[in-house]
Amino acid sequence: MTRGLRLIRDGVTAFALLALVALIAAKLNDAAKIDHTGAFHAADGDSLTLGDERLRLEGIDAPELNQSCERAGKAWACGRAAREALQDMVLASGTLCRGSRRDRYDRLLAICRSGAGGDINAAMVRRGMAISYGDYGKEEAEARAQKTGLWAGTFERPRDVRNHAHQRSGFDGALRSIAQIVGWE
Repeated sequence: MTRGLRLIRDGVTAFALLALVALIAAKLNDAAKIDHTGAFHAADGDSLTLGDERLRLEGIDAPELNQSCERAGKAWACGRAAREALQDMVLASGTLCRGSRRDRYDRLLAICRSGAGGDINAAMVRRGMAISYGDYGKEEAEARAQKTGLWAGTFERPRDVRNHAHQRSGFDGALRSIAQIVGWE
């Protein structure tokens, strides 16, 4: 085979492989959207349940349910306030939650809209009941500027609260294991 024919053959092969990769990538991005409507229950400020289905509001992070924040020098139950705010928003008739991916806990990552078409995820951030964890930077800037919700005082980021709880449980568990080995327990 001549050198020219080998170059053409290799070029066609490379093009075919690239086309195959592009088709596979397009198929992976074409995940089916899952829609849910109904009587949602807010588990916390960024998680919903509907029957057996668990949903996580995509792009936001709300205070942990038992998290406290500070406002005007006093503690307030910001985690419970976030859950109540979300519950009020999903009570509106016609709430639709749509997603196509799941997180590591098998929750559907969803964007929820009220019957009037408003983005509930964005509203939670705009009201200062959650922080942006993705595409809601503009809404977070509004809440900060207006000192709304969490931004009216001081708070620990929900992710940091979860990390501290995980570290404490790991340390406590290690201490219990050592105490059992040594015979103190």
